[in-house]
Amino acid sequence: MCDMSSANDETGYLAKNIAFVRGEVAKAVVGYEGIVDDLLICLMSHGHILMEGVPGIAKTTLAKAFSSVMSLQYSRIQFTQDLLPADIIGHYYFNQKESRFDIRKGPVFSELVLADEINRAPPKTQSALLEAMEERQATIEGTTFKLPSDFVVIATINPIEAEGVYSLPEAQLDRFMFKSCMGYLKPEQEVQMLLKKSQGKLGMGGIAKADPALLGRLKDAAAKAYISDVLLRYISEIIQRTRNVKNLVLGASPRAGEQMLYAAKARAVIGGRDHVLPDDIKAIAPKILNHRMILSVDAEVEGADLDAIIVEIMKSVPVPKGEARDNQPPRGK
Repeated sequence: MCDMSSANDETGYLAKNIAFVRGEVAKAVVGYEGIVDDLLICLMSHGHILMEGVPGIAKTTLAKAFSSVMSLQYSRIQFTQDLLPADIIGHYYFNQKESRFDIRKGPVFSELVLADEINRAPPKTQSALLEAMEERQATIEGTTFKLPSDFVVIATINPIEAEGVYSLPEAQLDRFMFKSCMGYLKPEQEVQMLLKKSQGKLGMGGIAKADPALLGRLKDAAAKAYISDVLLRYISEIIQRTRNVKNLVLGASPRAGEQMLYAAKARAVIGGRDHVLPDDIKAIAPKILNHRMILSVDAEVEGADLDAIIVEIMKSVPVPKGEARDNQPPRGK
């Protein structure tokens, strides 16, 4: 029979350490616990995240705090109109001392890369991240270099600026697993933030690091999490339904369905389970769909709301009934 005590020990370890990560990030940023979970899900699933929010709501601080807790090598790229692809991936230079050409690797060669205000750079510069995000490698003047295995991009965008910014190409948007929206804090949270600031209790100084083995064990648990055939069909039906909405000129790609699968398994693990429930899919679906679908011109003129369309799509797909673990293969003996 399966060693249930071992399984329970692993579940307890993961739950304890996930709570630890949330608590340590909270030492630097008040609120946004859901965003911390989104970051964990993307990191566990080899996904990338697009964070949308107005300036001054701690997007950068949150990314730095999360990388510190998870012991990830961190780099930040401030995207501007004059930024070049070589500023991101690196370039060769002539080493006069050694009389040879050496490689100077760019900031993309980190485990967690913060692409700050990514939409301020033109498409040519944005495209420097395409190969890195999809294949976890970067090509510099014909030579390909592997990126770290835990490579993840956190890109931030400001939703209110329309001048001096460039829309992200659909091909690049599709490479982000999640688009998470960071709104303003609730009034009581903002008061708490100000109180902690006044007492000098909010900052990066007191953040401790999680167990170095945590990330590997989280990834392993997510990979092993069970999802029934019924829920796989549920994911497929959601994706296919996005392609048959009259107000949309572009629905979700097959990659969206693949990432919905991985994100649902990761969310199950964060929830203390080794199997996926319909609620896991319903919770992560909007974050996977909201940056991949394009409204038609007529729909935009009529003021159609993409979030409302996603809600209608989710309502139109029947939620599977019954036990989520139906048809699960027998446990190991």
